[in-house]
Amino acid sequence: MPETAEDINLASARTDPEWLARLDEIADERGAFMPLGVHHFGCFIDGNDTLLVTFESVPEIRAQQPGHRPLGLQIADRHGWSALMLLARAPRWYRDAEVLDFFDSQIDAGFFESFKRVVFYGAGMGGYAAATFSLAAPGASVLAVAPQATLDPEIVPWEKRFHVQRRLDFRTRFGFAPAMLEGARHAFIVYDPGNDLDAMHATLFRRPFVTMLRSPALGEDNTAAALHRFGVLDTLIEAAVRGRLTPARFHDLMRKRRNDARYLRGLVKRTAKTDHPALTAIAARHALALGDTNGLRKRLKRAEKTLAEAPE
Repeated sequence: MPETAEDINLASARTDPEWLARLDEIADERGAFMPLGVHHFGCFIDGNDTLLVTFESVPEIRAQQPGHRPLGLQIADRHGWSALMLLARAPRWYRDAEVLDFFDSQIDAGFFESFKRVVFYGAGMGGYAAATFSLAAPGASVLAVAPQATLDPEIVPWEKRFHVQRRLDFRTRFGFAPAMLEGARHAFIVYDPGNDLDAMHATLFRRPFVTMLRSPALGEDNTAAALHRFGVLDTLIEAAVRGRLTPARFHDLMRKRRNDARYLRGLVKRTAKTDHPALTAIAARHALALGDTNGLRKRLKRAEKTLAEAPE
């Protein structure tokens, strides 16, 4: 009996080409698989009249996602939505001509017009692409986590990361991400204000129709990875698709970080450097209750000693 799409095991693929070949089999049965040059692939899964467009990295999918399945595929399957996944094998910010041509062709074909609701999602490099290519679907919503606005050295001379990628062309079609959002119905930019470079990029996205969602005090953690670890990333995407994402909803979801040991450990380290022993003690006790004993007992004792010696 031939395998169905549900039978194909992506997690057991030994190499990226083997993984892509298996994803091609899934798409062949349920939609379409499109090589876009050497470094990118498009994968469409047919569902209902809601389309989730995601921009993901093949290495990150294979390292982080359950079953090595793209996040867009997981979420779309859960709800019966259609999914268009742009998959990158290399960090080229989706600037290859084949990717630009692909979206131009979808505009010409009226592809996005066949869906009642369209939402673009991506993080970091994918967040840049989600904002940029939303121009192809006027009226779409966008959820971008810690996106770059551009890597053009003349616009962001302060961006010292991504040295090789700064040589890519960010000045032609679909170039400056904030300007490409002009046709969006709603746009949400999630960023950590404690990450200076991410926060500077976020500032460039400010528009009357753009909602800025601050996710502070994540420390050195990748914002999207932290949201995933907190267990809120899928819910954020689903809320954006359903039109239910608001600042209040976002901040309510972010309360879950109080149950994340890594976040609490970072919070303890930061507050221990300030004059807030009470907050240090609270965070340390909570982290210890979650089973994290990584140097926190000493910090808790110092904070409690400071509180005991403080004048009433």
